[in-house]
Amino acid sequence: MDVVQRTLLLSGRALLGLYFIIPGITKITGFSGMVQYMTEHNVPLVQPLLVLTIVLQLGCGASLVAGWRTQIMAFVLAGLTLVISLYMHNFWAMEEGLQRAHEMQNFIKNMAIMAGLLYVAGVTPQKEA
Repeated sequence: MDVVQRTLLLSGRALLGLYFIIPGITKITGFSGMVQYMTEHNVPLVQPLLVLTIVLQLGCGASLVAGWRTQIMAFVLAGLTLVISLYMHNFWAMEEGLQRAHEMQNFIKNMAIMAGLLYVAGVTPQKEA
């Protein structure tokens, strides 16, 4: 694998990891606000699921950045992204308007991120020579 390709793969993995690490940190610093937000979206077992989400975002995100067990971590984060999208960006349950359009955009963005994660999960890592 040439240097450019390795650099691109590392950069992409790092950006995907940061996409989860930063929100994981903000969920810790804004824990009570996130509990309220999740409650408003009818998420069951809010506090335990919020803690689990934080652990997954930080742990799996860091693993992607570090390159440790990337296929498994990407698959777990893809599942987390799907569940979060279904609960937190449920545009189909909203009336027409700006908020619905915003949530639909977030949902579609998350599906694109999930696609990238599924790609990472499906790619067989290259053996180092």
